[in-house]
Amino acid sequence: MPTVKEEVKLLLDTLPDDCSLEDVQYHLYVIEKIQHGVQVAEAEGTFSQLEVEGRLKKWLIE
Repeated sequence: MPTVKEEVKLLLDTLPDDCSLEDVQYHLYVIEKIQHGVQVAEAEGTFSQLEVEGRLKKWLIE
């Protein structure tokens, strides 16, 4: 697993040279949220497609 510093370097290498600080902040925010979601999923588990459909059945259009 790459270190935070390595991830930031990779991000900076993939962004265009004319990106703004807001672009960098946005992408760092997205990376942080994704990592948090993965950690929660690993700790608490996930739902199968059928379980989700069952929970959301009243809102799904058939």
